[in-house]
Amino acid sequence: MARDPRVVIHFKELDNDDDLREHLHERCLHLAEEFPETTQFELTLQESAGAIECHGHVTGKRTSVVAHAEGAEIPRQAADQVLDKVERELRKAHDKRIFTPRREAQKTRGKRIA
Repeated sequence: MARDPRVVIHFKELDNDDDLREHLHERCLHLAEEFPETTQFELTLQESAGAIECHGHVTGKRTSVVAHAEGAEIPRQAADQVLDKVERELRKAHDKRIFTPRREAQKTRGKRIA
């Protein structure tokens, strides 16, 4: 069984919300199941000029993904936007790492002679 990644959630200039923390932790664990190469998720939520900003940084064995979302009025929306961006970037990196060698192998493989 794979080891769970480290999930760090910071609230700057915002009240600590345990429900939101639990929701984000669950989403990060879900992403870690899908992308086992991830080792740490770090999310920072802060208030800036009346809007909520969220920064996300995910590190792994072969991957480092950074995402940012702002303008949402609800912390959960900003955090979900960041995690959606992180998921897209992880998917892109994962697919590139898996499928590029397969495509190259298909190009260089000789034709079969019957």
